[in-house]
Amino acid sequence: MLGYYLELATRSLRRNIVLTALMIAAVGVGIGASMTMMTTLRVMSRDPIPDKSSVLFAPQIDSAGPSIGPSYTTGWLPDQLTYRDAMAFMQAKMGVRQTAMYAVGMDLEPPVGRAFDVSGRAVFADFFTMFEAPFANGAPWSAQDDEGRANVVVLGSKLADRLFPRINPVGRTLTLNGREYRIVGVLVDWNPVPKFFDTNSSGTAFANTEDFFIPFTNAIVRQLDTSGNLNCAAMPPAGWEGQLSSNCVWLQFWIELPNRAAARNFHNFLYNYAAQQRRSGRWQWPPRVALQDVNEWLIRERVVPSQVRANTLIGLGFLIVCLINAIGLMLAKFGSRQSELGVRRALGGSRTDIFLQCLTETAVIGLLGGILGLGLTSLGLAVDRALLAPGANGVQLDRLTHIDGGMLAIILAVAVAATVCAGLYPTWRASRVHPAWQLKAQ
Repeated sequence: MLGYYLELATRSLRRNIVLTALMIAAVGVGIGASMTMMTTLRVMSRDPIPDKSSVLFAPQIDSAGPSIGPSYTTGWLPDQLTYRDAMAFMQAKMGVRQTAMYAVGMDLEPPVGRAFDVSGRAVFADFFTMFEAPFANGAPWSAQDDEGRANVVVLGSKLADRLFPRINPVGRTLTLNGREYRIVGVLVDWNPVPKFFDTNSSGTAFANTEDFFIPFTNAIVRQLDTSGNLNCAAMPPAGWEGQLSSNCVWLQFWIELPNRAAARNFHNFLYNYAAQQRRSGRWQWPPRVALQDVNEWLIRERVVPSQVRANTLIGLGFLIVCLINAIGLMLAKFGSRQSELGVRRALGGSRTDIFLQCLTETAVIGLLGGILGLGLTSLGLAVDRALLAPGANGVQLDRLTHIDGGMLAIILAVAVAATVCAGLYPTWRASRVHPAWQLKAQ
């Protein structure tokens, strides 16, 4: 019967091309506008590491106290750590893996050509396994390299391709800030979206992954300043050692805890640590701490801008308006076919048959509208990429405005489902036709 209904739907749609085109356009424009916004929202709010998001945690501790102002009464906590706190957590070794980290910038002297600036990240060796960073060549440095503050480096794929095209650079050296670093590994094109492990600066959550990675201990001994945020509740002592001993927050810290019991134990450790810092006289306020997994952290950090959520709601509202217009067009179309439907009823067709026939027609309209909406969504995302300079602030525009297979299926499914729902009333009206009235009118 489905094939028969599809044949009837095709004939009916061909009979009035203008009205059919208007219905498809109404659905397509609504789908295009709403799904353009929905695509960006979906990418921004996705789980960046679904295999491990429930076992990776970011701790917070109140190292600023009431000096942060009104935010203190709302329960706000710094989203970064001081050096002394991060090192205390590293030394506690309460997780399966843990790493402190911060963003750095260095001058790179290539084998050929002029020096240029590159962005990097100072991390511990556990970073790569914790965050499932895949290697094209080589491997992470060792824990002994961390302890020895070794001059080793892991390159991102783009920097490796730029410096050593078609060559495996593992084992070669690279000159950073005038010092030679031995290349121990090269990552594949790895760009988690959002970049959950560093969300403290505007845009960093959707920025490209750094060009290189060096040991955290090496960066500290080389006195490499952070290229990220550094927030101080009070003026720190002068010099690098003053920054390390201050209450300035500038480090990110992540820990891998295998289960909720381990998470509770680490949360208790955080609280006891904060209480001990109060007893030691480092600060006077009551201990306040927090521990969030990846998805909780992204919500806490408000990674998805409120403007994106608002635009998505506006797009859905526009889709509803378009569907209302489509309902009016369907009522007009089915109303003009009352004689035809009445004859079919008189020949033995049931109301259910008429209902399914018209519902199949609305589903075909929805599918065609979805295909049009898919094209308009692609056009809308292309406009978004054109309005923003490619690579502005390192933001991954291509990833934020990309339609994958899952989104394609969602767009078509939403188009068909929305159109069928919108067509329920016109279809019900069409199935209520009285054959005797229509035959008498003829």
